[in-house]
Amino acid sequence: MSEEAAVAERGDQRRQRLSRERVVGAALAIADADGLGALTIRSLATELGVKPMSVYYHVAGKDDILAALVDIVFGEIELPVPGRDWRPEMERRADSARAVLARHRWAIGLLESRPDPGPANLRHHDTVLATLRAAGFSPELTAHAYALIDSYVYGFALQEASLPFEGRESVGDVAGPIMERMAAGEYPHLAQMATTYYLQPGYDFGDEFRFGLDLILDGLEAALRR
Repeated sequence: MSEEAAVAERGDQRRQRLSRERVVGAALAIADADGLGALTIRSLATELGVKPMSVYYHVAGKDDILAALVDIVFGEIELPVPGRDWRPEMERRADSARAVLARHRWAIGLLESRPDPGPANLRHHDTVLATLRAAGFSPELTAHAYALIDSYVYGFALQEASLPFEGRESVGDVAGPIMERMAAGEYPHLAQMATTYYLQPGYDFGDEFRFGLDLILDGLEAALRR
């Protein structure tokens, strides 16, 4: 067999070993590592060790890949259980969504954007609606509750992902230069909050999530009683 034929045969074998699952898995790895801007058919082919045209045997294009990625993310979020106490179920689902979006930060702005939702996406929405309806929420209050909870969860996840620090340990590294700019006394309230609260041992912005979620669920609970 000639060298050219051998190369072609190896290429065919690689393409035959490809699957939609492998292609989407590689796309997820690229998006998680470098963001959606790094995800192209060419970068995907490089990741898989094949030619770009080989990718098209398994996906229709980037939109098809994005729809598949969004479905993976929805599939990772824990579903509430209809019929159980709605509040702890929605708390568990919100905590899970926040954790999943921390792993897949590129997905925050994409979850509700797809015109072609996949089965995990549809199952997720249907189950959340079923949980609220089973708890006695009217159709109108169900719509209000779902929009309010998700606006908060997605918004918090976006803010958390945008912070220039991660966790308790790195707050001080970022705060030092900022505190220097406050030394002249122009921003007294920021300086006071930083020294008396934000920079105190143990503070973590992530802890604010539960406070806000509880306020929302308290309000919904009151609306449900009315």
